Amino acid sequence: MKIDRVIGLGIVAVLVAGSVALVGCGKKEGVGERTGAALDKAAEKTAEAVSTAAEKTSDAAKATATATKDAAGVVVEKTGGALEKAGAAVEKTGADIQK
Repeated sequence: MKIDRVIGLGIVAVLVAGSVALVGCGKKEGVGERTGAALDKAAEKTAEAVSTAAEKTSDAAKATATATKDAAGVVVEKTGGALEKAGAAVEKTGADIQK
């Protein structure tokens, strides 16, 4: 009889523990769940910030490349004009020397 009673109390204890565990696993979030959610949110925001920074960097690099190309074109034109003037001056000097 004592063994039956111990087994019965053991079964009751297991049922009570199981019930407590099920009630404890309700919809209320624990510290781990809240921490995990916060980490997920932080990771998402970081990914968005990196993506935005990459887009801005890419746009800035394209603008810089365009500005550099335009400036190089102006430099080439001005250098060509200066060389033409220098060449004309050399020709004039040569012609003056021959006179």
